[in-house]
Amino acid sequence: MTKSPVRPADIYLRFLQLADALRGLPSLPSLDPLEERILAFVAVKAQANDRLSVRDMMAHAEFGSPATVHSRLKSMREKGWLMLADTEDTRRKQIELTQAALLHFDRLSNCLVNATKG
Repeated sequence: MTKSPVRPADIYLRFLQLADALRGLPSLPSLDPLEERILAFVAVKAQANDRLSVRDMMAHAEFGSPATVHSRLKSMREKGWLMLADTEDTRRKQIELTQAALLHFDRLSNCLVNATKG
């Protein structure tokens, strides 16, 4: 009996299963959907070595009002996903991923690699 070819959708669905299993492991507190979008945005900016301040983040209307963004950033800091670093201007804080958040992305990357192995 021949094995049916692996479709790209199969790989993605396997990735989702593996990533979902990560949620069961002890790690950082979970994020709500908006916080997940913010985390992904911060991660992409960090990967591109783009500096992102709290003020820059609050200017992105797709994440809601400045008050909403500010409250989510505060929540994400309390949960251990983000930290704020000083800049040359002490009034501006740069948003950075914590080591725990970086480890989370490493684990997700491993899930993706494993999903492609079938």
